[in-house]
Amino acid sequence: MQAMRLLALETATHRLSVALWLDGRVIERFAELPNGSSEWLLPNVHSLLAEADISLTALDGIAFGAGPGSFTGLRLAAGCAQGLAYGLDLPVLGISTLEALAFASGEPRVYACLDARMNEVYVAAFENGVEVMTPIVCPPEEAPVPEGAGWIACGDGFAHYANRLPRFERVRPELRPTAAAVAALAAPRFTRGEGGPAIEAQPVYVRDKVALTTAERLERGGRK
Repeated sequence: MQAMRLLALETATHRLSVALWLDGRVIERFAELPNGSSEWLLPNVHSLLAEADISLTALDGIAFGAGPGSFTGLRLAAGCAQGLAYGLDLPVLGISTLEALAFASGEPRVYACLDARMNEVYVAAFENGVEVMTPIVCPPEEAPVPEGAGWIACGDGFAHYANRLPRFERVRPELRPTAAAVAALAAPRFTRGEGGPAIEAQPVYVRDKVALTTAERLERGGRK
């Protein structure tokens, strides 16, 4: 793989993170922020660059967790990536948060599941890094299960809906998608020329409707 320096952002869940890919070496910072925080992201981008002793102009591209995930979180990462890419004339690349979750787990067969709120979950399955079950959003009871054995269930969907989701022998509810995983997944794709212009830094929601009224949330068993 050619030498490459990338910035990666991941803010799809409560665990916000930024990472630098420096010719195969990765450094990362993260924080648990239950309510999200736009104030955390850019200062930590600049702090990470200072730690690595490189400037924004030395970057070759910007990757971000494109979704699915928190509506506000996805907008934060996409907006930040887009703004920086415009100013620096850099290519951008969105990476699936479910794919990043699977990669971060280090497991060969991963059933990735994130809390979608609104009494639903986002799920997908990956085998040795290959998507074998397309990401969908659904109630926990309706979550499909991939064929075969040896699947490891990962993600905060199991922290919130463990009793309503399919049963697996191994469950890792503490895992989240990370900026380090986003960077590692993005690096070979940038090398293949898959990065695009800043305007293409758009979230992938999966869900058609990203916000519900209070009455609709309550009808689905959600909170006010």
